[in-house]
Amino acid sequence: MTGRRVAVTGASGFIGGALAAYLTDRGDEVIRLVRRAPTRPLERLWAPAPGGVDPTVLEDVDAVVHLAAAGVGDHRWTPAYKDLVLRSRVEGTRAVAEAIARTGRPIRFVCGSAIGYYGDRDEEILTERSDPGTGFLAEVVRAWEGAAEAAHAAGAPVAFARHGLVMGPKGGAFAKVLRLGRLGLGGPMGDGRQYWSWITLTDSVRALGHLIDRPDVVGAVNIVGPDPRPQRVVAREIGRALHRPAVLPAPAIALRVALGEFADDILGSQRVMPFVLTGSGFTFEHSTLVDAAAWLTR
Repeated sequence: MTGRRVAVTGASGFIGGALAAYLTDRGDEVIRLVRRAPTRPLERLWAPAPGGVDPTVLEDVDAVVHLAAAGVGDHRWTPAYKDLVLRSRVEGTRAVAEAIARTGRPIRFVCGSAIGYYGDRDEEILTERSDPGTGFLAEVVRAWEGAAEAAHAAGAPVAFARHGLVMGPKGGAFAKVLRLGRLGLGGPMGDGRQYWSWITLTDSVRALGHLIDRPDVVGAVNIVGPDPRPQRVVAREIGRALHRPAVLPAPAIALRVALGEFADDILGSQRVMPFVLTGSGFTFEHSTLVDAAAWLTR
């Protein structure tokens, strides 16, 4: 079903921009929530701060997809940047959730989240029912999802889109992986045994569209593909698709020197499955790593 009016924060970002285009193409009207003075008819003002969303901005929308937040891998994790990562998620989510609550309408709320919730779990198969893990990102995600309480308490159907690693040739972590792969440098990171739970950008935005259409699906939803693999296998498949070797490793100590604390999350293992997504009828365009690597490199 299409023809909805959907408000999107972060619509100029990697996932948000692709989502806005996808929704528009299928017949929805996309309201872009922006943090500057609106200059176009379908732009409306918001701010990730207490009272930063006037409820009148949302009173005529059918759904809100909230994706705006500071990038996790954009900077070294200094104490100041870690604070920004946390505040941008908690304050922005709370502002949107409180505005939804004040409209008095059960607006569908699809809130961005992350599989960082599960922490480093080795080879354990993780589902939406798995317990939270430990570490900075796990703490951030718990606070992030908790900030949506006002919308939930007001009766709005809330889904938390726990994204894995999103594959795209022009953005996100895989743009860097792809550049290294073209140079023959996309080999194992650390020992390469850590599981990477990936999803293509195409399937990521299709999954978000599916959640907009299915307000009966609430709570945590893992936005990952059904074929998580160890990082060295991911690297090998991308190298094979590029016709480049993928054998030169990036030692763990070098990653920690280059990236600081964020390296621990790159080296961490999360074998996450999309059981809620597939159980609600979603099907993937890129269901295997081979398909995804071919699409990424094409």
